[in-house]
Amino acid sequence: MKRTHTCGELTAALKDREITLNGWVHRHRAQGGITFINLRDRYGITQIVVESDSSKELLETADKLKFEYCIAVKGIVRERPEGMKNTGMKTGDIEVKALEIQILSTCEILPFMVEEESQAKEDLRLKYRYLDLRSFGMQKRIKLRHEVTFAAREYLINKGFYEIETPTLIRSTPEGARDFLVPSRVLSGRFYALPQSPQLYKQILMVSGFDKYFQIARCYRDEDARGDRQPEFTQIDLEMSFVSRDDVLAVTEGMMQNIFKKASGIDLSIPFKRLSYDDAMNTYGSDKPDLRFELPLQDFASFASKGDFQVFKTVLENKGAVKVLVVPGCSEYSRKQITDLEDVAKTYGAKGLAWMKITGDSGVEGGIARFFESSAKDIITALGAKQGDLLLFVADKPKTACTALGAVRSRLGTDLGLLKADDFQFCWIIDFPLFEYNEEESHWDPAHHLFSMPQEQFLETLEKDPGVVKGDLYDLVCNGVELASGSIRIHDPKLQERVFSVVGFSMEEAQKKFGFLLESFKYGPPPHGGIAPGLDRLITLLCNQGSIREVIAFPKNTVGASPMDDSPSPVDTQQLKDLSLQLIETEKKE
Repeated sequence: MKRTHTCGELTAALKDREITLNGWVHRHRAQGGITFINLRDRYGITQIVVESDSSKELLETADKLKFEYCIAVKGIVRERPEGMKNTGMKTGDIEVKALEIQILSTCEILPFMVEEESQAKEDLRLKYRYLDLRSFGMQKRIKLRHEVTFAAREYLINKGFYEIETPTLIRSTPEGARDFLVPSRVLSGRFYALPQSPQLYKQILMVSGFDKYFQIARCYRDEDARGDRQPEFTQIDLEMSFVSRDDVLAVTEGMMQNIFKKASGIDLSIPFKRLSYDDAMNTYGSDKPDLRFELPLQDFASFASKGDFQVFKTVLENKGAVKVLVVPGCSEYSRKQITDLEDVAKTYGAKGLAWMKITGDSGVEGGIARFFESSAKDIITALGAKQGDLLLFVADKPKTACTALGAVRSRLGTDLGLLKADDFQFCWIIDFPLFEYNEEESHWDPAHHLFSMPQEQFLETLEKDPGVVKGDLYDLVCNGVELASGSIRIHDPKLQERVFSVVGFSMEEAQKKFGFLLESFKYGPPPHGGIAPGLDRLITLLCNQGSIREVIAFPKNTVGASPMDDSPSPVDTQQLKDLSLQLIETEKKE
């Protein structure tokens, strides 16, 4: 009984046609001697009717059916009577009168019901992922993932890019996280690593003359369990030769426009807004700002230095910053609500959250208001505040003040209902610092990776003041989520050596870690740059889910384990012996 149609395509136009459907029993009920079966496949649901005058064999088979039995049904399409049509189903105008039912396979008692969206706890869903994937919610998201991937491929191939695979078994290189290591059986005592990204190989492809490369790349990072991270993830990896930053940004914008249009029917306006890193931090307190709402951070230093609040003055004397957020119409916030926001600020390093409320055109009250009564009118005018507004302040080191108050801003966006799920506000963050100072270890670290190009105006003074050097770096951000990160790469070996020197990375160590890339740069490397949008994050954003696990077919849980196949798992002694490995017992952490 091979199917002739799917469960989502039957309409009244097929009335009186004999058809065959295959699928799973979604619902099953008997009423007045008639059995109704909702049959489901990934295309939809069709109602099957087994009437009381059917053959004994058909009635007995229908009576045996239970949830998620896999069956084949042969029957006649007919219109439902008026008043019995279901406008909530694609096939709601028709039903199928069953002539024959064949049970293809049975199903044990379900650990949870297959619904539009499963209500079971996540670990149970992951243990029985094959059942969870039958839900229409998961099926829609996996379909969207397919469509996004296809739209990316379609756009890039039409732009002349080659899709080229890079190795999965590579040498271990420093890329910011721990590598997953794979022992070699043949070369005893040696290890491959799984790639954290295809970074070095895509640069070598540029040296090789493939000037437009992309790959739907699997990446692996052995990181500690952190919320929404996955040990294996996917990115749309691309690299281009003979390009500037603007070229890479334009290609990425066009790809995003094609993805959103083809996969979700959404028209994106390009080019996207651009913000410098400094402007993003000073205005929104984040290098991945959510631009679906305003609430900009403002500078309060000029008033703080003249006011009577000593805490602010002390911070400014120590070269700190005082930032303020004007929250419209929230002067009625309770002390508890403000304390909750203060807890958010403290999570991001702030020592506290000062506040006051606007009571009129020239009046303030509450919190630190008494220290600024004489300048209240000027403050209100300068900040663009009005009666009924709430002012929130953080005073600290500049980055801490911005980051902490930016986190409060993000929380208010949620609390005040300012975030629209169908509003996609893209922007580029550009002009990042090339280096960041590691205070714990007293040295400079690369802010992105070691191969990022310094902007031309900083080349002469690179070593003298690394803190002011801006890199040719760029991040793509949408709705507070970093979707992609990239840079123009260094292709001059001498400049590369200078960057190594700034971060204290010796040429001996460089040769040991990625000498094969440096060796290739001796043979006419072209100027090149690239970017790598995260596929999982992009799809999560498109379908408004809270976790990337909702858009991956077989994800790991929050501790990097798979309840379905029980990985990672122990291996037998012989396997370890073959690899010349021996396990060492370690004390288990609480």
